[in-house]
Amino acid sequence: MLSEGSAVHRCAVWGSPVAHSLSPVLHRAAYAALGLTDWDYARREVDESTFADALRGLDGSWRGLSLTMPLKEVGLRAARTVTPLAEATGAANTLVRAAGDPTAWTAHNTDVHGIRMALGLAGCATPSSMLVVGSGATARSALAAIEPPGGRVVFMVRDRVRAETLAQASAAGMAVEVVPMGRWQAADDVDAVVSTVPPLSVAGLDELAHPLAAGDARGPVVLDVVYGSGRTPLQRAAAARGWPVAAGTDMLLHQATEQVRLMTGLPAPLAAMSDALQQALAQRAQTAPTTGAARPSGTPDPAR
Repeated sequence: MLSEGSAVHRCAVWGSPVAHSLSPVLHRAAYAALGLTDWDYARREVDESTFADALRGLDGSWRGLSLTMPLKEVGLRAARTVTPLAEATGAANTLVRAAGDPTAWTAHNTDVHGIRMALGLAGCATPSSMLVVGSGATARSALAAIEPPGGRVVFMVRDRVRAETLAQASAAGMAVEVVPMGRWQAADDVDAVVSTVPPLSVAGLDELAHPLAAGDARGPVVLDVVYGSGRTPLQRAAAARGWPVAAGTDMLLHQATEQVRLMTGLPAPLAAMSDALQQALAQRAQTAPTTGAARPSGTPDPAR
């Protein structure tokens, strides 16, 4: 709730589609916990063709934007300043504007932090190898989560890996392999699996969804960046195989805490944001079909 007579500080999530985004829930919960009664957070349907005009039309009250598909690359190009992580990944899910200068947007990538946190919470804090399903903007954020510098990445794609994603892997000194969609044997010797594509695009899950034999080694941590009313088909298949599963909602939450910090300059209230997210997911689960997850981060690239 905005306080009367105060200067308004505005933020929003932009993308297309964006109606499903839970970013307003997270950011508004943060503002309430921080006592920021003069801050407001909204959502707006914006695509690549309308982005430039929408950005130029913002008045001096605007402080930050969360960007979801398909705006992570066009948002990067619109920024005056680009952080090293956003530049390395070629993707910005966050724009922050300096007060008093309508053109001083800085591009950030908080998806990398969200991926690292989600994997770490599931037991894989420092992956040195990863199978990445897809090769778009969020796939490049997954690459940046591989530690130490170098490492190994296996791309699972339907056709070919995007040139800019291969360039990022090469610049980081990674060993690169490419396998067709559904060839899950490639996941047997990596630390983590990160899927950045829609659930229905992931093939070969019937072969994946069987329990591991007794005594088999612990498998990779599996992160599906989508979130919704329940586990995705990939998450269910991974769990059936005995692999640990990271929650896409953990990625969503932790990339949002970084956005709050960057936009407001204050430490994000993690507990309040987590509580609000769980309440929103519970409400969504009561009305959503029981057979699928909501369309995704943030992302396709995860929506925020």
